[in-house]
Amino acid sequence: MKTQPFDMAALLDSDAAISEYFSQVLADGDSEEVIRALGHIARARGMAKVAADSGLGRESLYKALSPGAKPRF
Repeated sequence: MKTQPFDMAALLDSDAAISEYFSQVLADGDSEEVIRALGHIARARGMAKVAADSGLGRESLYKALSPGAKPRF
């Protein structure tokens, strides 16, 4: 049996799915998980599109949403 890595972004295929997922993450209150969730959501939406919409470079967005990052809100 061959397995594939789990990709949360693949499950975030609608606004409703993204909203429910992010609501659950926020309810948990873990800031590291919030950053990870934002990364999943950005990948689901398209990192280049999110970067362009936010005015950030794609590389900067990847860096800000990487594990261990400490972005300021």
